[in-house]
Amino acid sequence: MFLKRLQLGLIHAAVAITLVPINSTLNRILIEDQGLAATLVVLLFSPPYLFSFVQVAVGSFSDRYPLFGLRRTPYIVAGLMLCVAGLMLAAQVALILPENFWLGLGLGVVTFGAWGMGFNLATVSYFSLASEISGEQGRSKTTATMFFMMIVFIIGTAATLSRMLENYTPDLLQGAFMTVALIAWGMGVLGLLGLEKRDGRIANPVYEERYSLKTVIREIRSNRQVALFFVYLMLMLAAVLGQDVLLEPFAARAFELPVSATTRITSIWGTCYLLSLVVAGMLEGRVSKLTVARMASWLGAAAFGVVAISAFAGGKNLFYFGVVLLGLATGPATVSNLSLMLDMTVPGKVGLFIGAWGSASAFARLLGAVITAIFRDLARLAPNSAVMGYAAGFVLLGVFLVVSLIILRQIDVKAFQKGGGERPTSVIERAALAGEI
Repeated sequence: MFLKRLQLGLIHAAVAITLVPINSTLNRILIEDQGLAATLVVLLFSPPYLFSFVQVAVGSFSDRYPLFGLRRTPYIVAGLMLCVAGLMLAAQVALILPENFWLGLGLGVVTFGAWGMGFNLATVSYFSLASEISGEQGRSKTTATMFFMMIVFIIGTAATLSRMLENYTPDLLQGAFMTVALIAWGMGVLGLLGLEKRDGRIANPVYEERYSLKTVIREIRSNRQVALFFVYLMLMLAAVLGQDVLLEPFAARAFELPVSATTRITSIWGTCYLLSLVVAGMLEGRVSKLTVARMASWLGAAAFGVVAISAFAGGKNLFYFGVVLLGLATGPATVSNLSLMLDMTVPGKVGLFIGAWGSASAFARLLGAVITAIFRDLARLAPNSAVMGYAAGFVLLGVFLVVSLIILRQIDVKAFQKGGGERPTSVIERAALAGEI
């Protein structure tokens, strides 16, 4: 089983690392080096979240109709192929846009659309396969292994890209993206070898009921405490996750950092994220989940404040300090809020609430990125205000966190009935489940 967990981890990491060159490198190039509106770039990069609804249909279809005796592998392969193809073409988008905007934009829509569709096809399929191979008892250990490998590979990919782009040129960009794409494909193929049995049957069936978005919304609206909690989640996640697209372009604009340096930001954040999980583990049992959630949100708000003022006082060292704080805030925020989510579920509806978390996560990430991108673009309309636009966006994210804390004070955990589903037994397993969702 250990080998199968490693294989699943390779697949998970393979799909995840295709996001790194786009979210940590290409966004900076398009926004700052080529002068595209941040809102346009955010929308181009949005398909992984816009297409998240297809997971329900793909999961339900593959549950019932195996292809070539396999229920999950064909969809994982198709999804990974789309992710790899999208990453290979992404560098071409950056090269074509300055020469022919409309052609480049059209290619971007197709490229990132394929990438986003592939991300969702693969994700729902390999997590379903992980559940079936592991069974109920081993699921949390499997997702923990997958999560840990994903974060380590993301850190490694960002660091490697940074070194490859030390002396940035368009040709180096193409080569770097191609290299990551081929590595992702190789990892995925290695992970799939012999993983799923070709007999059309499932050793440990895990047919979780898949809820539609309409059902999830109806359940949220039916209970005031549920509604408050998900408004809180939306604001908190929009802030914590929504900064992803703007952090690197801000560093390029404010401190004139090269592509290699801005790409390295992801590895710094990821390392601090893992360290923060250790801190969350030390706090477990000594500090309540609500307190940890509040501490994480206040730390995140402080991080955004530090990042915002770094361009005007303190320079890039203060900026990196803000990035470190943001990474340290993300781990406890993820784990504590997932714990609250699992504690506040209605018996028999654990799957529905976990689906709601997934919907909230995808929509909040997109919402936060779009709002701050629009805010940044509007602020840039004033003379000499490019850096101010970014700073204003980060301040807005800090305000989101403060407002979410106000809402959190109104939430009564005891108003929820505790669900009877499986509970992750450790901090890393809860973080893994958050990554899965």
